[in-house]
This record gives sequence, C-alpha cells and structure tokens, in this order.
Amino acid sequence: MPVTARCAVRPSGSWVHPTRPDGRREHHDAHHTSENEESAMATTPTMPTARKRPRKTRTPHVNNHPPIVASTLKLNQIDLSPGREHLSCPDCETWCPITGMQGTPKLVPHHTTPVGTTNPHRCTPGTNRRVVIDITVDQWRTRLAEAVPTTASRRATKVLPKPKTPRLLAIGQIKPAPPSAETARQAFRQHQQQCQACGQAFQQHPARKSGTTSRDGQPLPCHHGERLAITFLRLLRQEPKRQTVREFFARERRRLDRQYTDPKKRGLQWADVLRSVEAADAQRRQIPAGSSPTEGPAVPLTTLRPELSVR
Repeated sequence: MPVTARCAVRPSGSWVHPTRPDGRREHHDAHHTSENEESAMATTPTMPTARKRPRKTRTPHVNNHPPIVASTLKLNQIDLSPGREHLSCPDCETWCPITGMQGTPKLVPHHTTPVGTTNPHRCTPGTNRRVVIDITVDQWRTRLAEAVPTTASRRATKVLPKPKTPRLLAIGQIKPAPPSAETARQAFRQHQQQCQACGQAFQQHPARKSGTTSRDGQPLPCHHGERLAITFLRLLRQEPKRQTVREFFARERRRLDRQYTDPKKRGLQWADVLRSVEAADAQRRQIPAGSSPTEGPAVPLTTLRPELSVR
C-alpha cells in the first residue's frame, strides 16, 4: 500500500504544515504562490516621505558628536518655552524638538527636509545629539526681551506712503503772462524765420511748387503763423488803451504813497491823540500812597544815563 503525505488538522480547523513520507515537515516558504499573490508582489511601492518628528523618543542611543551648548546659540536658534523646547539643528538647520529635558537632553531623530518631502535623508550628525542646557528659562526670556527693542529699532514700524508727484497742468490750464504787442511780435518773427511757408507769404517771395497758394497764386501762411499774425495785430490796436490803463494805476499808486507818507498829515494825526497820550503819561508818573514794598528794590523814577569814563 503506497504511503501518502498526511496533513494534520487542529481542533480549531486551521491548516498545519503537511508532513513528508519520511516524517519531516515541509518549510513554510516551500509552497507555491498563487497568481493573485504574484500580481500583488509585483506592485510598485509608494515613495517614502519624511515623517513628522516625534516629540518624545525613548532610546538609549547617544550621538558621538560634541554636544550643543545652548548659551552659544543665537536667540533665534533656540526655544526654551516649557513643554515646547525646540532647537535649530546646526548641521541641517532644521527645527526639531529636544527630548529628555529631565535627564539627558538630546535632539530627536529627524530628517533634513520638511515633513512630507519625498526621498528624505536622515540627519545623521544631528540625530540623538546631546544638548547642554546651561541657561535657565528666565535667563533666556530676559535675553529675548532685551533683544526685541534692538531688533524693532532696525525695522520700519510704519509703512510710509510714497510721496505723490504733483500732476503737471495741461497747456490749456496754464495761466499765461499778460500778453503784449512786443511779445507777440517776437514770437511771430521767430516763427517766420523757421517756417518757409510764412516766410514766403509775408515777405512776398515766389511760392514753391509744393507750397500752398491762393486763387491768385499768392503763397499762404500756415495756420500757426496766421494765428500769431492776427494776435499781434489785435494787441497792436489795443496797446494805446492798455498803456492808458497802466498809467492810471501807476498814478493812483503814487498818490496813495504820498498820502500815507505826507508829514503834514502825520502831524495832524498826532495832534488829535496828543491829549489822551499826555493823560496816560501823567497817570503813569503818579506814585500810590503807602509804604513801598519790602520784597524787592524800589522802582527807579529817574532815567539812568551811563557816563563814559575819561582815560
């Protein structure tokens, strides 16, 4: 009778390793995997990411690198707030918690990149590195409070608005100086020298083939030159009237100046107020009855005139 392999069944119904004909059990890795298991094994695993740094680690490992002395660090590289002790790792400049504050303070295992970064790298020199806390929390807070005004003085506490540049007025909004016939004549002559059309028109030179001519074949000035010529003629006609007005105002100004500076009129004005001025002077010279005050020196009643010493 042939001997077959037997399989033992536990009372709970679980499968146990089959036995060989020689009585030995087969290895648990000797059985063949199914197709579903092979497909599951062929799946590409996800990329590892940097994990969150633990707050408290229970490990006896200590880094062999020299310990970090808290007093040698800057104020912006350490935080000794109770329950939130953090430190900027000198090797990777990453903020990580400090564990073992009641025993052996040291940095927790951390990566060189923030949490969630793919392909992280473990900070080997800074992991489990000892920290020497040689300052108290009160001393750290005092140094931090003293450094705040110094830092605030180097910063702008108020955003100053940029000064606005005043908008320039348009040409039509600029108030020109009072025009005169002389200024209009100078502007017209300057334009006449620069414009060939106006030079031919006003000097009666023969017109060019490309110039503008009238029905009679006479050259015509440009619009700007024509406007300057009209302005000059208008001001030239108004110049006698303008001169009369200017002379009238100048005459009135001279009359008012003479009226205010006339010595005869000033004498009459002083004569009108002379009585009231003399009465005020008389009242000021009267001395009240009674003893003079003893707190200070007497008021001098005579005019003191210094005398020059004769050498």
